[in-house]
Amino acid sequence: MTDLTADLSQILGAPHVLTGADMAPWISDWTGQYHGEPLAVARPADRDQVAAVLRLAGARGLPVVPVSGKTGLNGGAMGQDAIVLSLDRMNRIREINPRSRVAVVEAGVIVAALDAAADDHGLIFPLSFGAAGSAMIGGVLSTNAGGANVLRYGNTRELCLGLEVVLADGRVLDLMQALHKDNSGLDLRDLMIGAEGQLGIITAAVMKLHPRPAERVTAMVAMASLDAATDLLNTIQDASGDAVVAFEFMPRAFIEGHLALHPGAREPFDASHPVNLLVELAATRAGDLAERVEQILTTQLEAGIIADAVIAASEAQRRAMWARREAAAEIAFARRPVLDTDIALPRDVVPDFLRRIEPLLREIDPGCEVLSVAHLGDGNIHYTCWPSRDDPALKFALRAQIDALAVGMAGTFSAEHGVGISKLAPMARHKDPVALEVMRAIKDALDPQGILNPGKTIPRTTP
Repeated sequence: MTDLTADLSQILGAPHVLTGADMAPWISDWTGQYHGEPLAVARPADRDQVAAVLRLAGARGLPVVPVSGKTGLNGGAMGQDAIVLSLDRMNRIREINPRSRVAVVEAGVIVAALDAAADDHGLIFPLSFGAAGSAMIGGVLSTNAGGANVLRYGNTRELCLGLEVVLADGRVLDLMQALHKDNSGLDLRDLMIGAEGQLGIITAAVMKLHPRPAERVTAMVAMASLDAATDLLNTIQDASGDAVVAFEFMPRAFIEGHLALHPGAREPFDASHPVNLLVELAATRAGDLAERVEQILTTQLEAGIIADAVIAASEAQRRAMWARREAAAEIAFARRPVLDTDIALPRDVVPDFLRRIEPLLREIDPGCEVLSVAHLGDGNIHYTCWPSRDDPALKFALRAQIDALAVGMAGTFSAEHGVGISKLAPMARHKDPVALEVMRAIKDALDPQGILNPGKTIPRTTP
């Protein structure tokens, strides 16, 4: 261990190699569910130092676990008996090119910081989720993070043009061209995105920027039932010129959970409703978007399709609406034991899934409590279950039921948070066996020693 520390210090400088008590922030994840004590935490300053650490790890046969903002939910960044490679020092925005509308950034750049830098040029980086103030570019690329704006802008994959990746043996894969079209062989960029550090360490990226909206309209919409919500979204998209950015679902229980944690918060409506939708639209040219949205909602209200609607009259009101929705993780993890999931379905079957899943879970655990919240526009549901007791076997059975129903309804058990540790079992159970064989073959070809983030993402055996 002393020799490892000395060798890492020679590469990085002693202040940037952490051991003992200094590793505390990297030993547990923020949820408290996952733990792992590293051999050391290495904090490189650039790509060459990352490459040198990987060469050292390969020579010693030591695992390396890349870590960005530590905002993950599936244990993918835990490094038991590994060198944890923290990319937080690699936080430079190398370039913002407003003419090409791209940014060249290092892996440790915080998502919100990139958006703030883009704002100086009249642009936005539109990846939006509750942890954007802590999550880093390397992490969101490694998990192909989604968030609230996927409906309009796509997942992180759709926001990336180029990558710089250090492979397991220390070689550098330079894919940093800022090209929208490049069909020169296999798409190695897309292979690396969402791979959770299994195939290489992302050290930099070329990210797309978008025009800053000149007009934005945010509204809370109440409905008696979720069944008509997809038709409502289609109606709003058609009538607004496809201006919808986000379409989020919160049931009444979610509103009550938020009020319990934030007593000073306001109810979204004068009366309570079973279905509460947060809808945001944006246009890059100022005009009549607000009037059109008001007209759309009035028509829907008069037709009895929606029960109520409130349009944000100020930026403060808009932020309050979003603060409620972005409290999802806080609400879920305020109680223990907790089982959090991240599934996706065709959006027209979401209501049927929510009707069917709760009775199935109560057959397994009659005392469990449940809560859902969804990026309804893209069919992504974060379904939380609080089991009646802290029993790993019970949690496993509950998760297995949620995953099985989602997959059985043409959905997936992993939408936007990655696989990490927590979804290895459903990967082995539900993923196409041939797909798993291909993944293992790619992993073995690029990382024959198996030192990159081992024991996660790709199950080594199929049940």
